[in-house]
Amino acid sequence: MSLTGLEVFDTTLQKTNEWLQEIAQEFGTENRQQAYVALRATLHTLRERLPIEETAHLGAQLPMLIRGIYYEGWKPTLEVSKMHRDEFLEHVLDQLEQTALADIDPEITVRVVLQILSRKVAPGEVEKLIHVMPADLRDLWPSGENRNTKVQAV
Repeated sequence: MSLTGLEVFDTTLQKTNEWLQEIAQEFGTENRQQAYVALRATLHTLRERLPIEETAHLGAQLPMLIRGIYYEGWKPTLEVSKMHRDEFLEHVLDQLEQTALADIDPEITVRVVLQILSRKVAPGEVEKLIHVMPADLRDLWPSGENRNTKVQAV
């Protein structure tokens, strides 16, 4: 049975729900709101840290509804935000605090979302994303052999 009457919308709703369910499972919860906020905060921060070309390449890999979340409020610029690890995590925390989820560890949040991104996005695209990040952010991404394992608290 179709929820919307349009296959393209039903498909993106299904894929988005799968992403949120996997994120929630990584957190050890069924709280889809927490999963959504974690996804949104991490995607927005990642988007600000990536060069514009990589921002677009990642966006093209995302399901339509998640792509909309990713681009929400974006003001494209050719200048890349030079956030390093602490600034990146602080940016994620700021977004979590705006939604009353400040008690969630921003590093675990980022690791969980990047874990799911690594599973869902083409491996070549993930490698490009990792390559354009500074060294102090690269270790937030799971390594190739760890992309299908549960995120451990750091």
